Amino acid sequence: MHSNGSPLLVAQRSNSTTDQLMRPPFRKPDAGPPPRSAVGFLLLDGSLRPIVFNAEALRVLSYPDPPANVRRPDVFLAGKIRESLLSPQPSSESRLVNEFRSGRRRYLCRAFAVDSDANGSSRASIAVLLERAPVSVIPLSPVSEQFNLTRRECHALEHLLQGLSNKEIANRMSVSPNTVKAFLRLIMLKMDVSSRAAIVAKLMMTGP
Repeated sequence: MHSNGSPLLVAQRSNSTTDQLMRPPFRKPDAGPPPRSAVGFLLLDGSLRPIVFNAEALRVLSYPDPPANVRRPDVFLAGKIRESLLSPQPSSESRLVNEFRSGRRRYLCRAFAVDSDANGSSRASIAVLLERAPVSVIPLSPVSEQFNLTRRECHALEHLLQGLSNKEIANRMSVSPNTVKAFLRLIMLKMDVSSRAAIVAKLMMTGP
């Protein structure tokens, strides 16, 4: 299990030792779904084939298709790694890109060399983290003063600028999606715009 609670999935290989080490621990049927990770994790062999990965890595690389539609995740990810993560100009430090896009979202790709005692094709070589890249920094204090936003509206706006959906913003703020919609409607009203995209566009035009 990843450090933040996200279970790791083992690519279907014939190495029983790796299976024993990497297989997700048993969960009781009533334990409920595990918390979703905010970071995608991949453990690759020397040929950049996935040995272990978490659900977030599959979600990021399969977008816009839902992960449930991916029938052979290990084969699918191997192809997406070469298509989206393999750098056209690899450096001596890494064969992978530093950042990439999945849909409209930008992600950072952090690769780390791994020392492994395993032998054969399943030997771990590279650990990869896929993290949402921060958006351009827009100071919210002057925005709050300019448009007379409340503290909670500012929080909603901050999450909106990170590219989060209403449901994701609701989870971050511990409120319902309908409450988030109400915050965003008030922000639109105060900024004299009519959509989420228009909020961002106006801030980009009026920002420093």
